[in-house]
Amino acid sequence: MNKYTIGIDVGGTTTKFGVVNAAGEIIEQDRIPSNQHENVEDFIDLLHSKLAPMIDRVGGHENIIGIGMGAPNGNIYTGTIEYAPNLKWKGIIPMAELMTQKFNLPTKLTNDANAAAMGEMMYGCAKGMKHFITITLGTGVGSGIVIDGKIVVGHDGFAGELGHTVIRYGGRLHKGTGMRGSLESYASATGVRETAIELLTQHPEKESLLRNYSINDLTSETVYHCAIQGDAIANEIFEFTGMILGESLANFIMFSSPEAIVLFGGLTKAGNLLMNPTRKHMEENLLPIFRNKVKLIFSELKESDAAILGASALVM
Repeated sequence: MNKYTIGIDVGGTTTKFGVVNAAGEIIEQDRIPSNQHENVEDFIDLLHSKLAPMIDRVGGHENIIGIGMGAPNGNIYTGTIEYAPNLKWKGIIPMAELMTQKFNLPTKLTNDANAAAMGEMMYGCAKGMKHFITITLGTGVGSGIVIDGKIVVGHDGFAGELGHTVIRYGGRLHKGTGMRGSLESYASATGVRETAIELLTQHPEKESLLRNYSINDLTSETVYHCAIQGDAIANEIFEFTGMILGESLANFIMFSSPEAIVLFGGLTKAGNLLMNPTRKHMEENLLPIFRNKVKLIFSELKESDAAILGASALVM
């Protein structure tokens, strides 16, 4: 009988999940909102209602090895989500324990970006690499660092929070953490929206297609659609975002000397609008010994697949 695993990626906005077979193929997947519920038990109930029919379709619980889960601030040592700034559930959430109780299946949990790094290492463009960094550009900025073929988790399970490193001291306020000037407050989809609001406010004299949208309708996606139509402010937003991201990546390279940096997440849909300024500012801010050595690439896995596959690998 075939055996399957379940991979779950809890993002700041959307939770994606799927049933994965032994060959590392997602045979069925779906998604739910991450922040629809004030308490985590209601979230797990909704997740169970969606996954239970999938489990039945592969022959029931006896054919499921277990559940692997990636989540913001997920601790691989304790199975807890701890003080995640982009989720409604505050404090320390014993997620793996709650999932095991609800599903009656063994559940392992890790940081969502670490799960994505594992997926890239096993099934994606980092297959065969022993030194690389994944950067997730979504609602927030996550990261997974692989050195000598191992994901760096640190002594407490929380190593690799590159999105919360401060790149502009005294800079933009991150509403979730209260910190100022962190990478996430600039280079996430949320950060792109904030940059759009700032530039439109600072330059009221400049015409822009972005002014056709209300504040509530301004998103990184609307910025992209305006940029590809040649809008000057929209293009400036991506130039600025790429500058911040590129400078940050240069720091990360000089720390760990990776073979590659893999970018994925919703913001990468901007393609060269983001890639070109990012690569330019990354190279400009590197010491000569690091220049033109590190590949900067977009993930080849479908969006979310890396995290689902990586999470499922926790229980393989």
